[in-house]
Amino acid sequence: MSGVDPNRIDSIGEGSEAPGIEPGAENGEREMRSETAPARTAPGPITAAEFTDERILRARSTAPARGWRRLLFALTRGWVHLPPSAAERAERDLVTRIKTPVAGPRRIAVLSRKGGVGKTTTCLMLGHTFATHRGDRVAALDGNPDAGSLGYRVRRETTATVTDLLRDAATVDRYADIRAYTSQAPTRLEVIAADDDPRISDAFEEPQYRAVVDVLERHYNLILLDTGTGILGSATRGLISLADQVVLVVPPSLDGARASSATFDWLDEHGGGHLVKGAVTVINASGRRGPVMVDRIEEHFRRRCRSVVQIPWDPVLQAGSETTLPELRRGTQRAYLELAAAVADGFGPRWWMAPPSSDHARSQA
Repeated sequence: MSGVDPNRIDSIGEGSEAPGIEPGAENGEREMRSETAPARTAPGPITAAEFTDERILRARSTAPARGWRRLLFALTRGWVHLPPSAAERAERDLVTRIKTPVAGPRRIAVLSRKGGVGKTTTCLMLGHTFATHRGDRVAALDGNPDAGSLGYRVRRETTATVTDLLRDAATVDRYADIRAYTSQAPTRLEVIAADDDPRISDAFEEPQYRAVVDVLERHYNLILLDTGTGILGSATRGLISLADQVVLVVPPSLDGARASSATFDWLDEHGGGHLVKGAVTVINASGRRGPVMVDRIEEHFRRRCRSVVQIPWDPVLQAGSETTLPELRRGTQRAYLELAAAVADGFGPRWWMAPPSSDHARSQA
């Protein structure tokens, strides 16, 4: 303490420095603080906006979804709460992807080159999965002019069909109006049925479907288009032209896979290259042992499109009747979650959504 009067040490007050000690000399802290400390600003107005869940509520733990962890959680009334399993964490990640927001309505066409491969079932279960986990409105339109069966896969709440909706399109202004033409499943998926009379449905071509979709996209965020078999009919080509994304359903067979790949060839040649790049391929009813090496089929389509999902064979789906997600095997439910997540990955601005200028020019020719 040489050079410092001990009698003066007690008199050194706040805001003063001891003689012989440079301000901020201790590790340079005071000088550094004075240089980096942000200037204080006047507090903003106090409003009711401060009362948010994150600020006011204690964090709530989510009970395990299934298995012995859920049983233990229930038996101890929540006192023992183990972290979710790896499978449950992966499933939550899928649901998060499924909830990806959309900017404006999204139109998703479900295609198949051959009949009887599960196209309508895929459209239906994809719609159920989206409607279960998303908060916005999801509709499925039966665009099969050849006695489409989508309307019979949910409990019918109305006898109205797509023909009635087209006829009354000018008077459908509110959501309450369009509900008179849809049947809503317990998942909240809404279905617009096709006509049973082929003489009526055959008259539906691209202009008619375009007019119907124009009405639907005023009220629904996701619109699933269950197309007819093949891609050469006017109705199917019209629905493809309206699509933002496509889901191609492929059977686990040699001729079915070849025909399905030819569908991508046709799209590439007719201005739909962007749809192929952003497509999701579904290999349906896979998993049953046979001579076909399904992994080879999957590897081929992975090189052609954005994603491939295998849906396992499930006896519940073979009935062709009303089906709900809880009725399916656990593996099948998980596969549809993966399908919905893969489709939702294409929502929002992505490079494959806008056709290249050359493709667009050909599509307008």
